[in-house]
Amino acid sequence: MNEHPYDRLTPDAVISAVESAGYRCDARLLALNSYENRVYQVGIEDEVPLVAKFYRPQRWTEAQIREEHSFSFELRDADISVVAPLVDAHGDSLHCYDDFLFALFTRRGGYPPELDNPDNLIVLGRTLGRIHSVGRAKAFEYRPTMTVQRMLADSREFLLAHFIPTSLEPAYSSLTADLLAIVTDVFGEVPPQSMIRVHGDCHVGNILWRDDCAHFVDLDDCCMAPAMQDLWMFLSGERHDKQLQLSELIEGYSEFCDFEPRQLRWLESLRTMRLVHYAAWLGRRWQDPAFPHSFTWFNTERYWAEHILELREQMSALQEEPLQLL
Repeated sequence: MNEHPYDRLTPDAVISAVESAGYRCDARLLALNSYENRVYQVGIEDEVPLVAKFYRPQRWTEAQIREEHSFSFELRDADISVVAPLVDAHGDSLHCYDDFLFALFTRRGGYPPELDNPDNLIVLGRTLGRIHSVGRAKAFEYRPTMTVQRMLADSREFLLAHFIPTSLEPAYSSLTADLLAIVTDVFGEVPPQSMIRVHGDCHVGNILWRDDCAHFVDLDDCCMAPAMQDLWMFLSGERHDKQLQLSELIEGYSEFCDFEPRQLRWLESLRTMRLVHYAAWLGRRWQDPAFPHSFTWFNTERYWAEHILELREQMSALQEEPLQLL
């Protein structure tokens, strides 16, 4: 296997990078569960440990990362619970060591929110409402915009070219072509004013729950997208369950930000795009040794058969009536 850029990020390199930012490390190093980037808890002499995040080379430009940081500072300055990067004595939050761009964060403890707890959902809704009220203030200049082309069409073409087994290619190609047509039609309804700055990757792994407060971390996927992008991943189970969860979320959300009911029609299209894009994300990262090691179930005949079944279920969901606000 060809050498991957992260192969150069040895423990000594991590410590040297953090010390280049003005800290004295005590050699304690703990790799945290992160695959897109490399993230470490680093011990600091006579201080609490820091979290060092090394951005994946060539994924984001420096301008895009700085805009991510700027967004997190806006949210922090609005007293919203986000974990923003630390700023050095020169006012800089982004550092470079041996061609690796990295940022440092305070360590924050917590556990995932309970999505079957109505009180947790109301708090999540309130926090997202506050995030989106800031997100609406202006547009990103450098961060990407969520599009059907980027999320679904490009991902589909990549998988067909490199990963879908020959025996499943006709089924996958036909099914995803139909999904692409439906999602393109639905997403064509999204007006420009509904595209706002969002977190972009709101799953429970990116939320630390502590003291009845939701602390949002990892704005690595922040982008321009509909508000629903940050809401739909908290909905699970049967339709009745999703309906109740949605009601709690929007009850909290609406205290700080108006919600457009028409966005409920976009929910399943957003889910469809993520399903295909996630499979393509794994495929695009397959040359990174961390991925085959951690995602052993990916790229097997069984995985692709189950993926097609999941997409067929998604086709049915797209044809159902959208959820309604109670």
